[in-house]
Amino acid sequence: MAWQLTVRLCILLLSLVAASVLIFLVVQVLPGDPAQVVLGVNATPEALAQLRHQMGLDQPVYVRYVVWLAGLVRGDLGTSQVSGAPVADLVAQKLAVSVPLALLGTAVSVVIAVPLGVIAGVRYRRASGTVISALSLGGIAIPAFWGALLLITLFSIRLHVLPSGGFVAWSDDPAGAFRSLLLPAISLGLVQGAILTRYIRSAIVDVLREDFIRTARAKGLTRWQALRRHGFRNAAIPVVTVLGLQLTSLLVGAIVIENVFFLPGLGRMLFQAIGNRDLIVIQATVMLLTAVVLVVNFLVDVSYRLLDPRIRAAR
Repeated sequence: MAWQLTVRLCILLLSLVAASVLIFLVVQVLPGDPAQVVLGVNATPEALAQLRHQMGLDQPVYVRYVVWLAGLVRGDLGTSQVSGAPVADLVAQKLAVSVPLALLGTAVSVVIAVPLGVIAGVRYRRASGTVISALSLGGIAIPAFWGALLLITLFSIRLHVLPSGGFVAWSDDPAGAFRSLLLPAISLGLVQGAILTRYIRSAIVDVLREDFIRTARAKGLTRWQALRRHGFRNAAIPVVTVLGLQLTSLLVGAIVIENVFFLPGLGRMLFQAIGNRDLIVIQATVMLLTAVVLVVNFLVDVSYRLLDPRIRAAR
């Protein structure tokens, strides 16, 4: 198992390097001049040349990439070309919003999907299982931003129980910060919960058809007892895959929700950096999100070996 983990870790590092090259090259070919954006259309050629030199834009592409990659290795994400603030500080401030939002959205998704998915899988031939399957299909079809608008209309405008937007800092009011993230998390978690419900239902149905479940039933166990003792662990493997992908999609896909609720998160910062042509912030943010996706996929792959002894024993 140690050798397999070493190989997977090497693949992860190579993937991070390849992603950094691709992200850097894509950002460099974006149209427009960052120096022109900072100084405006009335800037003189001398001022533009001086600012381009300060930004390092007059250096060859490979030199700028090596400097940027070396900074990433040291934990130095660079300095914003627009605000002049260290990008690492900006990212740390935004992660205080985006990470709790993604975790809350994942928690909402799990709370919804696990009981409904198990019931739909066990009772897939009955009316209750059919109703849950139909509701999950409807949840998948609803866009997250449209669900967010409906939740704002209900809980903020009609009932006045939750804020419709904005964010209170955790240091000022932890309870207020949690309330600020509750509606966005529900907006994200409803759609992801509907998707996860479908996968859990399919996994439970497949496990119930396995021979070891029939053997357990023949020994006198009920369907729920057989599922609890022997089925859940086997059904967890495909569910863990989807859950890992959902965690990354919640972090990456929160850009729209953060703009709907005016949350000062990572997605909103990326959206503003694209509009301001702040290349350093764009590169650092996209690289961070890509690294999160790759690391989560690595952890999901490792979890396979913990859940299934057959994978550990395989060459």
